[in-house]
Amino acid sequence: MKRPEPTFNTAPQWFVAHTRPRAEKKLASYCDREGFTSELPTIRTVRRYRGKVCAFDNPLFPGYVFLRISPVSKQKVFQSDYCARIIQVTYQQEFDAQLRDILYAVRHANDCEIVMAPQIKEGTRVRIKYGPLAGVEGIVTKRDGIAIVHLQLDFIGQAAAIKIDATQLEPS
Repeated sequence: MKRPEPTFNTAPQWFVAHTRPRAEKKLASYCDREGFTSELPTIRTVRRYRGKVCAFDNPLFPGYVFLRISPVSKQKVFQSDYCARIIQVTYQQEFDAQLRDILYAVRHANDCEIVMAPQIKEGTRVRIKYGPLAGVEGIVTKRDGIAIVHLQLDFIGQAAAIKIDATQLEPS
């Protein structure tokens, strides 16, 4: 009797790669070379060293690279020496929507300051009404003139915080 062939799920899914220390950009570069889709949200930081001004693009979520790959590709990413572990994303659609909002904010928030916010606090869920981030949803953690809106990435328990005028917000 002939055995049935094993079936593998080859449809791309979201995974979170927890990287080795300071290896986020190296892993993202490795994924690009290997043809894997990866996302590494970065923010520009400016530092002064001995009178010189230096600008750096640092990961918004240190230690994490977001991968959209087939499950059979996980092993190749894991073998890169830049990856400590790969975490399966359970709620694919929710993760995709949250990551899409964060990536949109990072790429289009020219006049907004975005910082990593390690703790997600409870608050009012809002949508930005107008401006370069119109339609982006998040949770307000402070509201007095300038509001701080957290764009959550629930899966890793982190958020990006945007400072924005409270008049640009509406409950969602």
